[in-house]
Amino acid sequence: MALIITLLVLGAILMFLETFLPGMVTGTVGLLCLATAVIIGYKELGYQGGNLILGGVLAGLVIGCWCWLKFFPGSRIARLFISRSAVGELGVAKSDLLHRTGVAITQLRPSGAAFINGQRVDVISEGALIDRGASLKVVAVEGMRVVVREVV
Repeated sequence: MALIITLLVLGAILMFLETFLPGMVTGTVGLLCLATAVIIGYKELGYQGGNLILGGVLAGLVIGCWCWLKFFPGSRIARLFISRSAVGELGVAKSDLLHRTGVAITQLRPSGAAFINGQRVDVISEGALIDRGASLKVVAVEGMRVVVREVV
């Protein structure tokens, strides 16, 4: 009986430590300890004792998973593991350039560089070739893509 209790406690501790030691090694060993405790319970305590241990292990796993999902993400320890930065936003939108005018620094065929609003910007023309030194107007900004049209 002492071996069963030891395996159950060790399995629960190892399953908990999987949170801090990722790699599925401690969790797998913990799960094997729990399964071994159930098997030994069936051998030593018979059908009824084994079923009680199995039911206790399953209930403990369900309650443990529920508690972990409910309380861990909001805990102080979780802040060490959870990134709070925005995902997917590069912060490179240049919407302030929309409807501004500038001058082509390079020949746009169809992409190149222009001097717009006091800064050098990589731009793309609407399709036509634009010569160096031509006046430009920004007609669209799509993320990092700045679309210009020649001002005649």
